[in-house]
Parts: sequence; structure tokens; C-alpha cells
Amino acid sequence: MIVIVALFALLWLFVLRPQRRRSTEQLQMQDTLRVGDEVITAGGIRGYVRQLDEEVLEVEIAPEVVVRLDRRAVAAIVQEEDDDPDELTQTESGES
Repeated sequence: MIVIVALFALLWLFVLRPQRRRSTEQLQMQDTLRVGDEVITAGGIRGYVRQLDEEVLEVEIAPEVVVRLDRRAVAAIVQEEDDDPDELTQTESGES
């Protein structure tokens, strides 16, 4: 009996709890969407948010090509990178 309880506790600790945390983070990310954000859909398509409604958003994936998506289809908001890898100084790239 103790073994079964321990297995359920491990299942909750290593599977269910992290899954719930990821789900909460995903919902928070989708709630912070703004017009102009670059997004990646669950299908891997990149585009820019052009219009937002409660459940639906319009994403421009090419010039004058706009698709309507459910908010839940957005997998990530693309973060701008601060550093350009081509602009490494000699010190950063390991050269003397």
C-alpha cells in the first residue's frame, strides 16, 4: 500500500506538477500578446500579430497574407536578441 502511495506521489511530483506549471506559463504568455509581436505557432509558422480579439488573432505570415488563429495556437513569442553573433569582439571569440 505504501508503495502505491509513493508511486502516485512521484507521478504527481515529476509529471503532473511540471505539466500544470507549463500550462499556466503558456496561458500567461498568450494573455500578454500584443499587436506587433512576432509569434511562432504550434505548427512552426512565424508571423506578426496584426489584430487581437478575445479568442482569435490575425497573424501576418507574409506581406499581405494574414491568417486567423485561435490564441491557443500560439506556441511562443519571439524575443529579440540583443547581441549579433557576427559582432563578437576578439576577446569574446577567444582570439588574442
